[in-house]
Amino acid sequence: MNLFRLTTLALATSAALLAGCATAPAPTAPKEPVTLRVIAFNDLHGHLQTAALNLPHPNPANPAQPLRVNVGGTAELSGLVKALRAGAPHSVVVSSGDAIGGTPLISALFFHEATIDVMNRIGVDVAALGNHEFDAGATELQRVLAGGCRTPQPGDTAISCALGRHEGAKFPHVAANVLKADGTTLVPPSIVKTIGGIKVGFIGAVTRGTPTIVVPSGVAGLRFTDEADAINAEAARLQAQGVQAIVATIHEGGFNDGAQMEWNSSACPGRRGAIFDIEKRLAPAVDVVLSAHTHQGYACNINGRPVMQALSFGRGVSVLDLVLDPATGDVDRSKTVFRNLPVFNARTEAAHRELIIGQEPAPLAFALRAAQPDADVAARVAAYTERAKPLAERVVGRIGGSFETAANRGSSSAGRLIADAQHAATRAPDRGGARFALMNPGGVRAPLPCRGTPPCEVTFGDVFTMQPFGNSLVVMTLTGAEVKQMLEDQQRPGREQPSFLLPSKSLSYRWVAKAPYGQRVQDLRIDGQPIDPAASIRFTVNSFMADGGDGLSLLRQGRDRLGGELDIDALVAFLKTTPSPSPDDRIVIVND
Repeated sequence: MNLFRLTTLALATSAALLAGCATAPAPTAPKEPVTLRVIAFNDLHGHLQTAALNLPHPNPANPAQPLRVNVGGTAELSGLVKALRAGAPHSVVVSSGDAIGGTPLISALFFHEATIDVMNRIGVDVAALGNHEFDAGATELQRVLAGGCRTPQPGDTAISCALGRHEGAKFPHVAANVLKADGTTLVPPSIVKTIGGIKVGFIGAVTRGTPTIVVPSGVAGLRFTDEADAINAEAARLQAQGVQAIVATIHEGGFNDGAQMEWNSSACPGRRGAIFDIEKRLAPAVDVVLSAHTHQGYACNINGRPVMQALSFGRGVSVLDLVLDPATGDVDRSKTVFRNLPVFNARTEAAHRELIIGQEPAPLAFALRAAQPDADVAARVAAYTERAKPLAERVVGRIGGSFETAANRGSSSAGRLIADAQHAATRAPDRGGARFALMNPGGVRAPLPCRGTPPCEVTFGDVFTMQPFGNSLVVMTLTGAEVKQMLEDQQRPGREQPSFLLPSKSLSYRWVAKAPYGQRVQDLRIDGQPIDPAASIRFTVNSFMADGGDGLSLLRQGRDRLGGELDIDALVAFLKTTPSPSPDDRIVIVND
């Protein structure tokens, strides 16, 4: 049987059958196998518009230089989802977390209500929580999911209910490993859908490291437990209720060497990372693992169990056809077929489109050809775009060249720009007297491009896309010894690689990679002068870091704190000086 067979009956009845799965009484047990198509995407991060996104793809003419295929856009994503659903009598659409948070202006300006609105229109059936869903705290997350307008709060610059009352998510969110103080889960651990008379469970989980990568105060009172343990416990509970077919959607990920070029290589010989460690510990009851978080593309077959991820930002989808055995109610893994597919858009070159379509099974190739942008989603995105336009297009400054994020080991010119801006905003004695500033690399979400001949105009939309979290500046005091310890902690024991903080130009040091922990930071200087270990040093970080985010627990000990302006306001003010990218490394890395 061809699991991707496209039939006239499926085209005519797929929507009605899917709706019936959720609302009609469970039919009698089927006598024939039932095929369920699972369509998944991850890490959308509010990328609603068709922007300058691409994905790498193998180049038959030059294997050493992959193609860069233009893809993305939620209208196009929705169109592909609909084409794929038309090719299957039963289908479920899954989001594997980080749909909101760390987003462009079009989502953040509306408190991410725009993204939830669009996901409703795409037809998402179930979503896992990601760490970025907690960026504004659990209380605001629950409001965004439940619906209703946000009560205006001091400092709000975003707009709630911009296009009418926010309806909330029309699909459930699941997470088995996020517990409240009373031991109950914040959201349901799983949902069960009846597909053609057979029950299928969808269990969610989010990376247990969430408390270290979001504002700690936003998750106060919550516990993030071991992902595998929580999923296994929920799988056992579902099995006791007669649910044998189980899909896990986990907001945690991994890497596969060369995976972005070979994102449909099932062998995954170079696989590594947290999700593969989790998979090893999952109970046999779990039939599929949909992963996320690392923005990678892979479709690994690990002892008959698919482990998949489809990049990020709506650039691709993971598609699985699962055959449900009517006798056991379980997935017949020998018949599972799965692929990652790109989301083509109007910018996709015809030659790239045809090359990729030619490599897909006929029914998937048919869906890729048949997919058209969803007019309803396109209209909604256009409405949000128009509402944001006056703010997004306002020119706020100029730059002397492009500031990039694709940097070597965290030393990005975009990150250095932000650190310089924050230092400039807090250097004066009455603003805190900071001697340097540090920026966390995860807070730098996009480059700041120079379009045309420098100096180039920069809009508020450009700046917000690069730095969208709305943190405030905090000046604090640590001793010179504590500053050195904080920098040593960029590679704590057990961590394979350092995660460098991005310094302003007033701070410099050498990082000796092969030195033992505690001796890697050498020749530490401020304004060219060695730091006295006993001296009190004033410096600036954002409020996320000051609260211990990214595992920077030492910053919670910072003394004599002085709150400052919003990080984006500091950057806008700095752009009035027309900065140019600085070539200085600030961190000199010694590998010998």
